[in-house]
Amino acid sequence: MIRKHIVAALMACAVAAPSFAGAPADDLLSLQHDWAQIKYKMTDKDAQEEAIEALAARANQLSDEHDRKAEFLVWQAIVLSTQAGIDGGLGALGKVKEARKLLEEAEKADPDALDGAIATSLGSLYYQVPGWPIGFGSKKKARKYLTKAVAANPDGIDSNFFYGDFLVEKGEYEQAREVLLHALDAPARPDRPLADAGRKEEIKALLEKIESKLGKRS
Repeated sequence: MIRKHIVAALMACAVAAPSFAGAPADDLLSLQHDWAQIKYKMTDKDAQEEAIEALAARANQLSDEHDRKAEFLVWQAIVLSTQAGIDGGLGALGKVKEARKLLEEAEKADPDALDGAIATSLGSLYYQVPGWPIGFGSKKKARKYLTKAVAANPDGIDSNFFYGDFLVEKGEYEQAREVLLHALDAPARPDRPLADAGRKEEIKALLEKIESKLGKRS
């Protein structure tokens, strides 16, 4: 089963300013802002489902309008994966499969887009989605992509968060703690304060989990 509690927060990892100015940059920032509002501020489940469905449609439209640039494909995948986590049910796996296709398309177009966001996002999917025969999950591929993401963006909050979460899943608690503490020290993203605040709360929760696991070992 897909890890619903984390997939709902999945892949908020477009960490750099877009490589273009004007309307495209404004459209991308709008998607990022609305995603954070839905994820971190909306508490009514029905309203959240309705809002993320509308955002998914807008992300798809903007991706087409901007000639399927890598940055828009990444955020189309982010929104679709988040929708999978919010909605749950049998349709979730289909949505994350489509998200992977979008990320692979973005990777072919510009693998370095958004400072490692593609690698972070693909790595996140590979460790959170079930493996064969249900899904496409692969811990080996997850580690490959997540280490690549951290290499591309060593101080990023999201690259380190997802790598740290992966290490927790693997039981590598000491290394996970080091990675997550580094994530907490990540530079603030001036255009994304809400996403940063939400991510830091998730990091702190993971660190508490690590301390609990390590305490039981001693």
